[in-house]
Amino acid sequence: MLKIYNTLTRDKQDFKPITPNSVRMYVCGMTVYDYCHLGHARVMVVFDMVYRWLKASGYDVTYVRNITDIDDKIIRRAAENKESIHALTQRFIDAMHEDADALGVQHPDHEPRATQFVPQMLEMIAQLEQNGLAYQAADGDVNYAVRKFDGYGKLSGKSLEDLRAGERVEVTSSKNDPLDFVLWKHAKDSEADEVKWDSPWGKGRPGWHIECSAMGSKLLGKHFDIHGGGADLQFPHHENEIAQSEGAQLHEKGSRGQYVNYWMHNGFVRVDEEKMSKSLGNFFTIREVLKKYDAEVVRFFILRAHYRSPLNYSDAHLDDAKGALTRLYTALKSLPVRPELVEGERVDWSEPYAQRFKDAMDDDFNTPEAVAVLFDLANEVNRSQSPEAAAQLRALAGVLGLLQRDPQAFLQGGAGEGGLDDAAIAAQIEARIAAKKARDFAEADRIRKELLEAGIVLEDGAAGTTWRRA
Repeated sequence: MLKIYNTLTRDKQDFKPITPNSVRMYVCGMTVYDYCHLGHARVMVVFDMVYRWLKASGYDVTYVRNITDIDDKIIRRAAENKESIHALTQRFIDAMHEDADALGVQHPDHEPRATQFVPQMLEMIAQLEQNGLAYQAADGDVNYAVRKFDGYGKLSGKSLEDLRAGERVEVTSSKNDPLDFVLWKHAKDSEADEVKWDSPWGKGRPGWHIECSAMGSKLLGKHFDIHGGGADLQFPHHENEIAQSEGAQLHEKGSRGQYVNYWMHNGFVRVDEEKMSKSLGNFFTIREVLKKYDAEVVRFFILRAHYRSPLNYSDAHLDDAKGALTRLYTALKSLPVRPELVEGERVDWSEPYAQRFKDAMDDDFNTPEAVAVLFDLANEVNRSQSPEAAAQLRALAGVLGLLQRDPQAFLQGGAGEGGLDDAAIAAQIEARIAAKKARDFAEADRIRKELLEAGIVLEDGAAGTTWRRA
């Protein structure tokens, strides 16, 4: 049985969906005012892995990953660029999709944009006001009254007293309590008309937290199975989501329904053991990384770490991931997989390697152990030269979105700036063959060494000479 570490209960729990054989999952997506960075890459790849495993386990999955296309950062960036909000956000939504496709991330079933769900947000805010949990302040903002929601802090483990002690008291704030957070921001004269919506509280726009509560409830129901996101969202974003969503469900006698059963959070991305941040100058976009490394190498790098552990990015770790993925592809290259053995990428789950793989994935998506199974199976392929073992390797890896390319295409790909292209390599190989025929072995060795210095490894076999990039 699948076990998931639930942030809410702080332990691994047997996964029991609300509706048998059906899973509803919501993941907090990107705020689209700039290119996606490595932290975004991890969220996309991790929950793509979860999505794939749930489907491989036989569940009918509805996966929602939202897009935040209205907030303070977006408004500022559009003003700086002198472009419309829509033009800015659409440009970076397109870029996000390009990055996700490169990383082999499947499209979610729904990808709602915040601006498309303002009516649902207004409805939820009105319900919160009716339930005594929201109020309009003197400055026009509508705020959530945190102290009126019993259980605030249950996800993060923070008490109201601890939170209150750490808050700054702003003299100019019109909040009833510094812990209160905004649900609806009143419009400013300086803001463009495209970020102003009519509401019972005057023109304005939604706060950040309310969008996920409204979209999740609308698309998945008021009670669903899994909610995911980065560890940085646990507080205050996800804590506030619970307060909003459960607060809106208050019944006459004060009882309320549960919003989400299982909360999942992936770990931070670090760079050379320091937290990735713009202020430290160690901030990398996906596009920057993909200029240097194959996208599947980046995906493999992310997946061979457990999703809850910190992920330390460095060139050395990416180089190591490239070498490891090369070993897996090399096993398939030595024995081409027969198409009839991988029809529909089917896994033989009764086979011992597949059973180990399944046990690992059912243990809170333990991809490091699952990847270890792939290497053991690759060793079996190299030892036995079994087409069935090769088919199983490719099929199991396919569950993680790996090893689905032609092995030779992967091994020969990735010529960088100034690197040798395929035609130049082929010419060198032909020159080496000619030198060997002329028994000029010194020249043949020189060509091999020259190619190796250029990052090209020659492999002589019964079928002739093949090559791969080091």
